[in-house]
Amino acid sequence: MLEEKNDNLHNADGENKQELSQETTEIQPIIEQEVVEVKDEAQQNAEEVSPEKATSNAAMDEIDNSNAEESEDDTVKDRHEIPVLDYDTMSMEALTEELEKLVSNEKVMAIKDHVEEIRKAFMSHFHDLLEEKREEYSEQNDGNSEGFEYHSTIKNKFDTIFDEYRSKKSKHYNQLQSNLKNNFEVRNTIIEDLKTLIDSTDESIGDMFKKMNEIRERWNNAGSIPRDKYNILWNNYHFHVERFYDLIHLDKEARDQDFKNNLEQKQQLIVRAKDLLAEPDVMKAFRELQQLHRVWKEEVGPVDRDHREAVWNEFSEITKQMHDKREALNANAHLRELEHYEAKLKIVENINALLSEEVNGHKGWQNQMKKMEALRETFFKAGKVPADLNEETWAKFKTAVRNFNKNKNDFYKEIKHDQQDNLNKKLALVEKAKSLKDSDDFKATTPIMKQIQEEWKKIGHVPRKHSDAVWKDFKSACNAYFDRLHKIQNEENKEEVEAYENKKTLLDEIKSLELVGDHKKDLDAIKENISKWKSFGRVPFNKRHIEGKFNKILDALFEKLSLSKKDTELMKFDNRLEHLAENDDNRALEKESYFLRKKIDEVQSEILQLENNIQFITTSSKKGENPFIKEVHKSIDKHKEDLKLWKEKLSRLNQI
Repeated sequence: MLEEKNDNLHNADGENKQELSQETTEIQPIIEQEVVEVKDEAQQNAEEVSPEKATSNAAMDEIDNSNAEESEDDTVKDRHEIPVLDYDTMSMEALTEELEKLVSNEKVMAIKDHVEEIRKAFMSHFHDLLEEKREEYSEQNDGNSEGFEYHSTIKNKFDTIFDEYRSKKSKHYNQLQSNLKNNFEVRNTIIEDLKTLIDSTDESIGDMFKKMNEIRERWNNAGSIPRDKYNILWNNYHFHVERFYDLIHLDKEARDQDFKNNLEQKQQLIVRAKDLLAEPDVMKAFRELQQLHRVWKEEVGPVDRDHREAVWNEFSEITKQMHDKREALNANAHLRELEHYEAKLKIVENINALLSEEVNGHKGWQNQMKKMEALRETFFKAGKVPADLNEETWAKFKTAVRNFNKNKNDFYKEIKHDQQDNLNKKLALVEKAKSLKDSDDFKATTPIMKQIQEEWKKIGHVPRKHSDAVWKDFKSACNAYFDRLHKIQNEENKEEVEAYENKKTLLDEIKSLELVGDHKKDLDAIKENISKWKSFGRVPFNKRHIEGKFNKILDALFEKLSLSKKDTELMKFDNRLEHLAENDDNRALEKESYFLRKKIDEVQSEILQLENNIQFITTSSKKGENPFIKEVHKSIDKHKEDLKLWKEKLSRLNQI
């Protein structure tokens, strides 16, 4: 190009040769100065983005380390914020639903952190559930957990969705590696084209600038390359860019315009970076700042010496402020995690406190288990703890839970022997109920079946795995018997209703019965009505008050007859006994027997006491002269008559 420039100068008019020669001489210091400026600018631009410069600043280091990977990921360019949920407090069903939503609707690299947190929370819950199921299995099998298996539908669904995510992630990374390799080849080709442009001798400055802009545009759009080749390739490219500007240093006006454009672009980046400092979502702002750094390094060229240090320092200061905000956010998050850590330790203490409480019986342990479940739920909802304390916290929690479960299992092992005895007793009752369920002797069998049911209620718990089966067998046998009984009773009820109507009619007739004054005829008439009343049979239970009305009418009729007290009492007693016998009222008969025996004992005791009194009095007075003795003898005779009546009643009761 320089040869072409000089040829054009020599071909000018002769009168201008001396002027041009002088101009060339004057331009030479400018050329030397421009070469120095271009070299300094290239060096400064390299320093702005080089790893050596970046690693000296913690904030810049974080920015640079993420750009190489994220610039290739299209989720960065078109990223929308995915809400961060408290996954530790969510159930396995909710976690599975959230994972399915993310995998179905979001790009794989945008959700990788979310998926990992979801997976950790889900597996934590599942391992806890698995251990509980294993302990239940062990409890049911005398402490032996060999052969334990647990299949969870929600776990299978979660695994299927997670496998889909891993497949998408693997496909994405394979495509990413392929793209990085292709981009590396494309960038090498661009560098070769740049070298060819520099070494060409037949291009005008205008054409060279045009091609250089095309090369720069291709370079900016070429995409990311493998990280281990990033610095070498980038420095190689900028080395040849420096060569290009060294070559065309004579075109200072074009160079200045390029500097000006680059300065404006970098100032725009600075303005946007300042705006990010006001963004309330610090992590969102940090990610966008990473992209601004990528644009600064890869898409915007150098600026003139007067501005390069100032703009870079301003941009670096903003980066440092963003870094400080991010560190403060992380510090606050760490403080919250420490609070969660203290809360979880307190929960562990409360679980350990349950171990020292005295527990009596199954009901007491059920209450303890409810307390334990509440503490367990609180633990999982307490939030994250610092990563370096997570394993310690989890170990303490699991140890406390394991100790609680051991005490619980020890208790149930102790009562397991009693439960086995209870099972044997209930099985015996089941067999007895089955042997009676087809009996037709309802009068004899019904009390036995009721007694069996009462005994069943008094027997305690049986092993859980037998509870439903033994109850089903017992209930089936009892229902079979009582269903048959109720069917027959329903048929008998029709007869009882008819008997009630007949007795009601007869009762009205007896109310109007008039005695003729003939003792024998009147007594026969009363006995005939009694026999007729008995022939009707039993009445419904809720209608038995009619028997009382009948007895009152009989009492009135007997009073009109000149019967002895004994005959009257015995007739009324016989009627009462027959009524109780017809109704199968065994309990009432037993009470009546107890009452009669008691009255007999009382009358005998009274007679004995009176006779003793007689003997004492006769020793101190003449026989027959003491009126008190006569009264005592009368009382003794009356008691003896009463005694005969009570014994007669008991005799008739025993016959029934």
